[in-house]
Amino acid sequence: MKINLFSFVVRRSSDVVLFLIFFFLFSSILPSFGYDPLDPYGNITIKWDLLQSDSGSNYVKVSILNFQKYRHIEQPGWKLGWDWKGKEAIWNMQGAEATEQGNCSRFKGGQLPHCCERTPSIIDLLPGTPYNMQTSNCCKGGVLSSMTQDPSKYGSIFQMSVSAANKADFDMPENFTLGVQGYTCGQPVQVALSKYSSDGRRWTQALGKYSSDHGGTWNVTCMYSQFLASTTPKCCVSLSAFYNSTIVPCPMCSCSCQGLPGAKCLNSGQTPSLLQEIKDTNGQPPSLVRCSGHMCPIWIHWHVKQSYTQYWRVKITVHNQNIVKNYSEWNMVVLHPNLKSIEQVFSFNYEPLNPYGFISKLSSICSAMPLVCGLKRLMHKSAILTQNIMRSAADDTGMFWGIKFYNDVLLQEGDSGNVQSEILLHKDSKIFTFREGWGFPRRILFNGDECVMPPPDQYPRLPNIGQHDAKFSIIALFFPFLLLILLCV
Repeated sequence: MKINLFSFVVRRSSDVVLFLIFFFLFSSILPSFGYDPLDPYGNITIKWDLLQSDSGSNYVKVSILNFQKYRHIEQPGWKLGWDWKGKEAIWNMQGAEATEQGNCSRFKGGQLPHCCERTPSIIDLLPGTPYNMQTSNCCKGGVLSSMTQDPSKYGSIFQMSVSAANKADFDMPENFTLGVQGYTCGQPVQVALSKYSSDGRRWTQALGKYSSDHGGTWNVTCMYSQFLASTTPKCCVSLSAFYNSTIVPCPMCSCSCQGLPGAKCLNSGQTPSLLQEIKDTNGQPPSLVRCSGHMCPIWIHWHVKQSYTQYWRVKITVHNQNIVKNYSEWNMVVLHPNLKSIEQVFSFNYEPLNPYGFISKLSSICSAMPLVCGLKRLMHKSAILTQNIMRSAADDTGMFWGIKFYNDVLLQEGDSGNVQSEILLHKDSKIFTFREGWGFPRRILFNGDECVMPPPDQYPRLPNIGQHDAKFSIIALFFPFLLLILLCV
């Protein structure tokens, strides 16, 4: 059977274009099951290193590392848990502590272990802990920064001595939990042995089993899901622009509705009793917001403020509607195609995220070797179209966060419960327009959670100048006759 090469190429090129369209569509879906298209490799890794093993006593080093670009662990911090496989006990700890000692009656005489729980709960020590109880990178109250916001504070380390009654070997525990809403952890996986050095000249490593390269180091990977963290959103977005007097509010009942079970709010002027609301100082503060139509703890307003010849200006305001909670080291991720041409950010820190870095590399390859991306002329056109889509999507994501000691803490609801900044962007003549709501963001995330956007058909529109032009045309038509009548009189 003879194959038509042209029809084959057309069919294949259409398949490629359809695949790319579906890829970008599905990439914009809310990450509900642990995969985040804006941070596809982001996770929190728990690393276990067996450093010493002697006469039934095992010395372990545990590292909690946040490899996420923009999600961080805020107060009250992580609370690590696991299940021992046997009757292990923690004899002492440095850099962390167990919340409960448990029943240690099986150990007779002498000093009792630090924790005898089958499922211990470990928390970080607070800043200011005595030096003899610290380890390196400890004692931050369980707070972990994101990789973008503060790479020096993305990890936490503690060490402990573990042993089991009548048992010499060390068994890696299972069923890990991070103690933070939304995170699910997998089972331990053996990886290459960790190596350590204090001066860069001499290196030590975790213990290997039978002199192999594996056996003394395990990794546990924890992933975040907004759907597991909360069944309702936590923030919403309102919009306005200088060219339209309409202010588009947050959608009604974005996060909850007044009167629904579990919806707690206070009207303006009312203040809560903090002693009644905050029952657990080590737990997450309750969600008590100011009564509004959207009922969200966080409300973000995007205002297109001004347009210049070559630039345009946007004002961003983040409001805290939560009455009993501050947000320390907050951050906000914005998706907008003009962020690749951002000129200046006035009161926030800013860093482009570029989640599609691999697409940018593919675009450069296609530019250098177009035949790789297509076959003959038709495939080459498809490749050029694909490159333009890739380039426009490669730099559309950026992260904003507060300046240290200035506005890095978003205070509770009130006169000071907001932070704001203005950004200046260069107009790209190829894509810039104020039509059809182009000047408003595609997505906004606060502290890693997706915010509810207004429907696109409600965005502030450019004024319809057709009617004004028609009125002007009528006046221009009758003006000569009016002038002639006045001259004759």
